[in-house]
This record gives sequence, structure tokens and C-alpha cells, in this order.
Amino acid sequence: MIDIENIELQFLTINDYQELKNAMIEAYSSMPNSYWKEEHIQSLIAKFPEGQVIIKVNGQLAGCALAIIVDYDELEGEHTYRDITGNYTFDTHSQDGNVLYGIDVFIKSEFRGLRLGRRLYDYRKELCENLNLRGIAFGGRIPNYHKYAEEMSPKEYIEKVKRKEIHDPVLNFQISNDFHPSKILKGYLEGDEASNEFAVLLEWDNIYYKKQSDKAATQKKIVRLGLIQWQMRPYKNFGELMQQAEYFIDAVSGYRSDFALFPEFFNAPLMAENNHLPESEAIRELSKHTANIVSKFSELAIAYNINVITGSMPEIKNDLLYNVGYLCKRDGTTERYEKLHVTPDEAKIWGMQGGSQLKTFDTDCGKIGILICYDSEFPELSRLLADEGMDILFIPFLTDTQNGYSRVRHCAQARAIENECYVAIAGSVGNLPKVHNMDIQFAQSMVFTPCDFSFPANGIKAEATTNTEMILIADVDLDLLSELNQFGSVRNLRDRRTDLFELRKR
Repeated sequence: MIDIENIELQFLTINDYQELKNAMIEAYSSMPNSYWKEEHIQSLIAKFPEGQVIIKVNGQLAGCALAIIVDYDELEGEHTYRDITGNYTFDTHSQDGNVLYGIDVFIKSEFRGLRLGRRLYDYRKELCENLNLRGIAFGGRIPNYHKYAEEMSPKEYIEKVKRKEIHDPVLNFQISNDFHPSKILKGYLEGDEASNEFAVLLEWDNIYYKKQSDKAATQKKIVRLGLIQWQMRPYKNFGELMQQAEYFIDAVSGYRSDFALFPEFFNAPLMAENNHLPESEAIRELSKHTANIVSKFSELAIAYNINVITGSMPEIKNDLLYNVGYLCKRDGTTERYEKLHVTPDEAKIWGMQGGSQLKTFDTDCGKIGILICYDSEFPELSRLLADEGMDILFIPFLTDTQNGYSRVRHCAQARAIENECYVAIAGSVGNLPKVHNMDIQFAQSMVFTPCDFSFPANGIKAEATTNTEMILIADVDLDLLSELNQFGSVRNLRDRRTDLFELRKR
């Protein structure tokens, strides 16, 4: 056991060359003359000094990592080690590239078992993130393959290594460091008889990579949600209802919220003027306000610089009644969403039809999904949205009793866990004694998160007071979702057994 007094990561200098040469001769004893010449190292340091690092233990060189930057397009076809290094000149290095390519990495034998290799890889990952590169790649040797070459292909060998049926010291280490095999490279490294000159192109994806854009706008990573827990009360007319809606939009935008979420059927108080009609006719009369509400919300979204999710409203298309809502973006565009599953009460009392459109929406705050109330209780819908890259799921709802609310609330929280996303729910409170079929409301608006170390242990980011008119403001960090997807304690999206089942839209 080495008596360690100091471990230090340093940039490689030409003064380290002789010690580096001796270390490489030892590390690659099975491949004669496999060390870099002094002019090669000098060239690497001159072209990309921050990419060349060594690790020293008690002042003695214990390991090394060398790298250049290349363009990802160069990796899409077949390439050899000689190709990627420009015949060992490193002229392939480009500051305009987008991938950190590993040229060499090793730990001397007497220092193995101290997890020093992980330190070198952690440095590479941090460098990749700091330089805003899309990832790391390199051709990984498979030094035990020669033992199995006569009985299996490189592909079969790699699969057995991944299943822990075969031990390969290089490949096992790379996989444990979050690298994934992307292709097999034939004739990669001349003289690598242990690997039969095969290598595996291994890649690590930088989840923080931001592709350069010509647009002045940037996509936000910390997103502020404004949830409106709406009080059902009588309104004299359409203007008074929208005055209250504008008040809430003004309030949440005053806190610089990126979204304002209204509940399902927040405009139901306007049915009071038609309470003398059968319920199925009163709801159709209510639908006559929908176009004006959407137009007004779009104006407010622009005026208050906020994305407004209008909850839901009745709308008639081809003489059929639907429950729909609109996303009114602050750039002036609007998009429509539909309730796909209507409740038995909506179908029986109002004659409402289920919609057929399910999609995500691109916003300046990431990709979002919107499911109206009952739709949240069908997990396949949100899973399809997650497959399209949804970051935040909004659920406007309307529930009359606590047990109805509990169904929405618990299903919404499950959606956050299983789809690794944020879920925001907003409902109405109070009562409408002069509107049939809308007598009482029960709600507690909330924002849910996945349950992992970067999030609240109970999965609740914020919660409103039950049955009280109020707004709820909460910040959500989209980068935490990317980290969860890659490094979470469990990874619900990545670990799905898609070899056994398939979920798709018709």
C-alpha cells in the first residue's frame, strides 16, 4: 500500500516528458515503441495545453490524459487512430470543433486501485462542460478480446462485457464512467494485437451543451411558474371576468413568472345568465365566449410578457362540443390543446366529445405538455409527451370533491416521477350556487418534482393553501432534469424495457 502524502492534477509540460515516456513504455509493454516522441508532446501542448493533464502522487507521475478537439462529423464514418490524429501531427485539432477526443489515458500499474483514472475523466468532463462541447469520444481498446476472437465477434464480446459475463479492464472502466459504446472500429490502432486491432468508439454526452444560435433570445433554464387558484364567484359580464383574469396575470408577471396557469372551466361563472336553460344548452352558450377569451388572453400574454395557459373552455367544432384550451405565448402565437378523455359526467350532462390531438409545445422555457384534468389519470398520455422531450407538464383541473381532487393530485405526482419532469396543477375553489352542475369546487394547486437528491424528498416543490383563492409561484430548474436522466438514483425513462413493449401514437 502506497503511503500517500499528496495527489495533484497538473497541466502537462515538456519538462515532464522523460518521466511520461518511461511511464508509457511500462503502461503499453505489450505494444513496443508505443510511446509519444518529444515533438509529438510539444505539438499537443502548443495546440491545446488545457487538454493535456497529468496526475502526480507524492511528486511522481502516476498517470496522464491527452486530448484534442475535433468536429463530431468526423466520427460518423469509419476512422483509425492515425486518421483522427492527422498521422500523429494533431493537425486535426480545431478550436471550432465540438467534441473532446481522447488521444491517450493511462495509470501506472503501481498506482492502480486508487481511482486516479476517475479523476482524469472527471477533469475531462469538466473541461468539456466549460468549453461547451457536445461530448467526449475516443477509441477504446478491448485488450482481452484476443482470448475470445475465434468464438465470437467484437459485437458479441462487447455485449458479454456489458452483462459482466466477461471482464475487460478498459471497457468495464469506461462503462462505469458513463461512457456508452456507439460503434466498432476495425483496424483502429496498428499493433494492438490484444484487441485484434479492433476498438470501440465510446462517447459521453455533455447534458449542459448549448448549441450556438444566431438568435438573440436564449432558452431559460430556471423557469418561474405562476399558478392561479381561481375563486368561482358571480360575474356581471364577460368584461368583469376578464378584468379578474388580467389582475392575476398582472400579479404573477409582476414576480417575473414565465407561465400563468389557469384552471379548467375557469369561465364557468358566465353560465349563470343561462341557468334557465338545460345544462347541455347552457354549456354551448358558454362556448360563444371562447374566441373572445383566447383573443384577450393573447393580448395579455404580449402586454405582460408571459406565456398564458388558458385552462380550458367549451368549444364547438363541426357542431360537436369539446373541452379545449390555448397556449398564448408572449411572442404573439397561440396553440390549441384538447381534453382527450371526457368524464362520464361531461359526456352525460353536457354531451361533450373527447378530442384527438396530443402534442408537446415548444416555448422559450423548454418543451411543455398540457393535459386537462382527467387526462392526467391516463399515464400513457404523459409518457408519449415525455418521449417528445417534455420538461414541464401543466394540468388545469376542476374537481368538486376531495376524492376527485385526490385522484388528480396523486396521478399528477406519479407523472412527475415516472416521466422525470415537473408537473404543475391548478384548480378552482369556491362555489357557484346559480350554475347547474357546477355547484362546489375543491382544489389545492401544487408543483411536483421527481423524488431524488436534487429535488424535495417528498416530491413537492410548492403547494397552495387548500380552498383559498391565491397565486402560487415556484421556480424549477430544467438542468436538474437532465442530470436526473443521466445520473439519477433510478432512471425511469432510460430503464424502460422497450425490447418488451412499445408505446406510440396512431
